Amino acid sequence: GMTVAILGPTFPDLAQNVNRNISSLSEIFVGRALGYLCGSVAGGVLFDCMNHFLLLGMSMLATTIGLYLIPFCKTAALLIAMMSVFGVSFGALDTGANVLILALWGDKGAPHMQALHFSFALGAFLAPLLAKLAWGTTASTQNHTESDLDPLMLNRSSEASPDSLFAVPEDMNLLWTYTSIGTYVLVVSVFLFGLFCKKRSRQKKSAASGQRVRRAKYHRALLCLLFIFFFFYVGAEVTYGSYVFSFATTHVGMKESEAAGLNSIFWGTFAACRGLAIFFATFLQPGTMIVLSNVGSLVSSLFLVLFDKSPLCLWISTSVYGASLATTFPSGVSWIEQYTTLTGKSTAFFVIGGTLGEMAIPAVIGILQGLYPGLPVVLYVCFASAIFTGVLFPVMYKLATLSL
Repeated sequence: GMTVAILGPTFPDLAQNVNRNISSLSEIFVGRALGYLCGSVAGGVLFDCMNHFLLLGMSMLATTIGLYLIPFCKTAALLIAMMSVFGVSFGALDTGANVLILALWGDKGAPHMQALHFSFALGAFLAPLLAKLAWGTTASTQNHTESDLDPLMLNRSSEASPDSLFAVPEDMNLLWTYTSIGTYVLVVSVFLFGLFCKKRSRQKKSAASGQRVRRAKYHRALLCLLFIFFFFYVGAEVTYGSYVFSFATTHVGMKESEAAGLNSIFWGTFAACRGLAIFFATFLQPGTMIVLSNVGSLVSSLFLVLFDKSPLCLWISTSVYGASLATTFPSGVSWIEQYTTLTGKSTAFFVIGGTLGEMAIPAVIGILQGLYPGLPVVLYVCFASAIFTGVLFPVMYKLATLSL
């Protein structure tokens, strides 16, 4: 969670470090997303034929190297390439972590799956605090933007180091931020390598004992529907978290401080509900949690559409919407495992569906918002996604239970 979320608060510092303005460095997000897709595919294949702990340890070690090197990149092309490689390692890590939970606990691992995704949300919540409060910053975002737009400043910086690809960054807080997170990831990778060494002697015995393999009658159709389900769910989650600040300031007329608080409460309730879901998953079925999440998302997004100009409704509905979205992904993975055994390839398949939704839906909303600036497009899209996922899950449930 920290490794993914740290890019947001440090993006202006990275742009200044490579002498580029923020708007001209947006390719960094595309590069990371494409790397994530490649890593998810590669991880899905490798986790079916290699030791899980070894591959997770190698992925985290590669992530550590990327975190250590990113602050030293002095050209935009090198930074984008490094971020793409970083995305590959994280894509494999994300797929492998879900596969490992399913391999260890199977359809009994719902609380463990919720705990895994809660740790991601907690890391994403703590990353901005680490970047801007723990280590601080030597220059404000405004100064970064102004210096990036000043041609004389760019030329002066370029003349200082014309041919250097790697160099120590001027902002040492940027270096310490990435180094501290990288060191934490390195420590975790050491523990994973230790588990690999410990479990290696038992590998043949475990493989011989095996697990009971289930395969639903419509296995492939279920995976395709889950792919579409996660496409709209993850797309709506990332879209609302990305656009709620600008929507609140431009459409509702909130102050920037209030809009920032609104953004924080969305991710805060999201993380808190994922933490509570660890305990709820011990006595609630994954399907029940998905239904509750769908109902909460549908009701809160409906109120957002109906009362889009009301600040009070925006605060309440945003809190409910963030809490409702929190448990959907881990519950969906636990739910499908009850009916058909997931392999690395099948897990990677629906993880890629969520990643494509994360890339496509915010981009489409950006285009539509430009065409219809007076309409709350982001609310309409989130409401439509809630309707679609709410209708799609009963179809998936019926398909999964036909063979039973």
